[in-house]
Amino acid sequence: MSGRRNDKVANVKDRLIGTWTLVSAVREEIPSGVKTDLFGKSPHGFINYSPDGRMIALITRGDRSRPVDGRASDAEAEALFRSMLSYGGPYTIEGNEVTHQVDISWNESFTGSKQKRIATLDGDTLTLLTPQSNDPIDGKMSVRTMVWKKV
Repeated sequence: MSGRRNDKVANVKDRLIGTWTLVSAVREEIPSGVKTDLFGKSPHGFINYSPDGRMIALITRGDRSRPVDGRASDAEAEALFRSMLSYGGPYTIEGNEVTHQVDISWNESFTGSKQKRIATLDGDTLTLLTPQSNDPIDGKMSVRTMVWKKV
C-alpha cells in the first residue's frame, strides 16, 4: 500500500515541478466572508517548484508605482515592500497538501515558518488554498486562494 502512496506523491510532484504564473489571488476574511483581490485586480507572480525539492515564490501587486526619482524614498520603499510577498525553501508533499518550509523571505517574521497549502491540479492550472490563518501582509484572519497557470 505504501508503494501506491509513494507513486501518488511522485505523480503530484512530477506535475507540480516547473514554473507557474499567478492568475488570481483572493482573500476571504474570517468570519465576515468578505472577499478581496489580495494583490489587486492584475497581480504579478511566479512560483517555481524544482525537482530537488525546493520552491520559490515572488508575488506583487499589478498596480505598483515606480519611485519618482529612480531611487525609492522611505515612503515609496515602504509601499513597495507592503505590496509584495516573496519566500523560498524546501517543500514536501503529503496527499494533496504541499508544505513550504520557509528558509528565506521578504519579511523575517515569515522566515522559519511552515506554509501549508491544499493543492489542486487541473491540467495546466494549479490552485493553492491556505488554511485559516493570519494574512502575512496585514494580519487579518483569512483563507487565501491563489490560482496559477503553468508557464
